[in-house]
Amino acid sequence: MRKFGLKCGLLAGAAVLALAGFEYGPALAGSSGTAASHGQAAASAVANQTAAKASGDTAHGQSGASGGSHWGYQGNAGPANWGRMSKDYHLCADGTEQSPIDMAGSFDGATLSGIEFDYRLSPVEFTNNGHTVQVNYAPGSAITVRGERFELLQFHFHTPSEHAIAGRQAPMEVHLVHKSAKGALAVVGIMIEEGAENLALSEFWSLMPRQAGETKQDRRTLINARDLLPVGQGYYRYMGSLTTPPCSEGVHWHVMSEPVTASAEQIKQIAAVIGANARPVQPTGQRLVLAPMDSH
Repeated sequence: MRKFGLKCGLLAGAAVLALAGFEYGPALAGSSGTAASHGQAAASAVANQTAAKASGDTAHGQSGASGGSHWGYQGNAGPANWGRMSKDYHLCADGTEQSPIDMAGSFDGATLSGIEFDYRLSPVEFTNNGHTVQVNYAPGSAITVRGERFELLQFHFHTPSEHAIAGRQAPMEVHLVHKSAKGALAVVGIMIEEGAENLALSEFWSLMPRQAGETKQDRRTLINARDLLPVGQGYYRYMGSLTTPPCSEGVHWHVMSEPVTASAEQIKQIAAVIGANARPVQPTGQRLVLAPMDSH
C-alpha cells in the first residue's frame, strides 16, 4: 500500500499550527447579521454538490444540481454573468461579502488563535468535474478550533490563485473545505508559488484524472492533506463566500500568508487539465480582514 504522506516528518512537531482561527470576535461577527444562516446555506450547497459529484459539478458551490445553469470561466458563461444565469446565483452579482478578495489594507491580527489539525490518511478519490480537480476526502479528518470540530470534506485547485496578497496572485491555489456539525463552513486557502518541486503533488499529479467527468478511485493508495500545509503559521482571516455559483455567503476564510511551492512543470500540468479557473477578485467593502503579525 502506497502512502501519500511525504511531509509527515517535517510536520511531526507541528500538530497544532496557527493556520486558521474559526472564532470571530464582535467586529467580524457584526459584519454580517445573517452570517450563521448564510453559512448553513453555503454548507448545504457544498453537501448537495458533493453528493451529486457524478453530475460533474462538485467543487465547493459548483452547481449543476441546484440551478441547472451551465457556468464557466470564459465568455458568456464566465464570472461576469454568473449572477444573471439563474435566480439561485443572484448573490454572485448582488452579494456584499463575496470571495475571493485582495488582502491589501488588512488589519493586524495579533489575537488570531491557532487550529489543531487532525488530518488522517484517506483513500484516493479524485474527480475532474470540468471546473477543477477535486479530492474527496474520507470521513474522520478534521480541524478543531476552541473545542469545535470541522470535518474535512474535500480539497481542490485553482489556476491562477483566486485570492491576492497586496495585488499579487500566485500561479495556483488549493482550497481545503471543512464543515462543522452546525453547518458552518471554514475554507483554508494556500498559495502555491513556482519554485522547488512539490513532492506531495508529484504523486497526486500521477493520479489526476485528465478528462472532465472522470473520477478515479484507488483504495490501495492513501493520501494525507497535511502534506499540503506550509510550515509557516501566519494567515489572513475574513468573512466571505463560495467562489463559484451559487456564491453563498457566510463562509469563514483563512488564507495562509506563507506559500508552498511547486515546479513550473507541475503547475503547467494541472493548468493544462483545468485551464484558467479563478474568479476575479471581489470588492472587500466594509469587511474587516485580519492579517498575521508577520505580514507587514
